[in-house]
Amino acid sequence: MKNIGIIPARYASTRFPGKPLIELLGKSMIQRVYEQCQKATLLDKVIVATDDERIYKHVVGFGGEVLMTSPLHTNGTSRCAEIASQFSNAEIIVNIQGDEPTIDPRQIDDLVKISGNGIATQAKKIEQQENLFDPNVVKVVFDKNNNALYFSRQTIPHVRNAEAKDWMSKHTFYRHIGLYSFDRKTLLHLDSLMASPLENMESLEQLRWLENDIQIKVGITPYESLSVDVPEDAQKVIHFLESKI
Repeated sequence: MKNIGIIPARYASTRFPGKPLIELLGKSMIQRVYEQCQKATLLDKVIVATDDERIYKHVVGFGGEVLMTSPLHTNGTSRCAEIASQFSNAEIIVNIQGDEPTIDPRQIDDLVKISGNGIATQAKKIEQQENLFDPNVVKVVFDKNNNALYFSRQTIPHVRNAEAKDWMSKHTFYRHIGLYSFDRKTLLHLDSLMASPLENMESLEQLRWLENDIQIKVGITPYESLSVDVPEDAQKVIHFLESKI
C-alpha cells in the first residue's frame, strides 16, 4: 500500500454541528466525499477518520472504511497522523477535507503526482475581485520552483501605487486550496510541532510548518470544489448536484 486518502470527520462543529451527516440529495455529505475520493486512480485506500460513534456507524453502513481516533485532536492533520502511524507501509498520505462533497478526483490525482518528500498542496488562480480581499479566502505566494513562501488571509502580494480595483490587472493572485499530501515521516513529525507565532496570528496551520523550515510544494489546479462551512452552503451544493443529473 502506497497512497492513502484520509478524510478527517468530526461531529462537533461550532458553526455547523453534525455536518458530515447532513443529507445532500439522498446521500450524506461524508458518503459523497468518500465516493469522490474512491474515484481517484492514484489512491490505494480511502479511510474516514473520526472520533464520533454516529459517524463511524454511518460510514460502516454505506460500506466505507473508517477508523476511530482520539477525541483530543485539535485539527485534521493530527488526526491523519494518528491513522498514518498505523500503516507503516504507507508512502503518501492525502488529507482530504470532509466538507467538500463535490471534490474532483482528478484534483486528488494531480496532487499525488507532485507529492514526494515533504508536503504538497494546491492553489488556484483568483478570478473574482471579491475573493481577492476576502479574509476567508486564503492567499498563497510561492517561488520560481513552486515552493510556498507565505500564506495569508490578507491580499498578497501588495500592489504598490495602484488602486485596489486595478490589482488583478497588475498581477496573478492565487487562493490556497486546502488539500494536502504528506510523506509518512513528515506527517508524523508535524504532529510533534507546537503552534507557532505566525500560525496564531493568521489562524493558518500551514504557517507552523513554514516557520519550522518545512518545504510546501504548490501545484496549480483548475479545480475548485464547493465547501459546506455553514448550513446555507448546503443548498448551493444541492443546486450543483441537481445540475449534474
